[in-house]
Amino acid sequence: MTRNIFKQVLIAVLYQHVGAAAWAADTAAVKEQSIAGPSSVAIKVRMEGPYTAEVPLQVVCYFKYTEAGAKRMAGAPVELDKQLGGIINSLRSRGEFQGNELETMVIVPKESSIKAKALLLIGLGQESELSLARMEQVGTAAIREAHRLHASKVAFAPLIRDQGNTAVGVDAVENAVVRGMILAYDTDQRLQAEGLSDKYQLAEWWVEAGPAYFDETVGGVTQAVDEAVVLVAKRPQSNYSTAK
Repeated sequence: MTRNIFKQVLIAVLYQHVGAAAWAADTAAVKEQSIAGPSSVAIKVRMEGPYTAEVPLQVVCYFKYTEAGAKRMAGAPVELDKQLGGIINSLRSRGEFQGNELETMVIVPKESSIKAKALLLIGLGQESELSLARMEQVGTAAIREAHRLHASKVAFAPLIRDQGNTAVGVDAVENAVVRGMILAYDTDQRLQAEGLSDKYQLAEWWVEAGPAYFDETVGGVTQAVDEAVVLVAKRPQSNYSTAK
């Protein structure tokens, strides 16, 4: 009897320790650095993948599909598609989401897959044509789609390094994307103020970065905010419509 009781107590203690460890792993704080953006938007660089971010909208980017490019892909996009059951690769290999320049597609993930409520795919076009101007356009497209979906919190992962491309610096990529997002959101707010758009407010913009690129990303985002503030200040202050 004593032996059985000891065994039960031991099992209970082990269960408590294992359960506590699992809980700690699930709720472990993600490393992040907050950067105050204009219009009360909190911009956060987070050491997190696109499959774990718990947000209304997760944004990821893909070059135009090629078989060679698909074979080079590694890391976050591979794990993301694995969590989704292979949906993205199926769409791309069938030519139903080719990844053309600024092509978009919204997927509503099953509850048992990733944590984001919606997933936005944005095409980057031909890999050889990647440019910072295009990445700024991606930031613009992302915030406009976020408005359409009324997503108050957005996570963004360019996935460029994971697709084997090193042509543009990580800091420069995020600089361009965040600058494009901020400028487009400023336009959006001005339209709202004039009654030319429905109400929408962005509360947080998460920039997802791997451990190797975290500090570099922080630098690019910080510079983007400074640049965007200057550009916004130079915009005409008059209304878009001159009608009385």
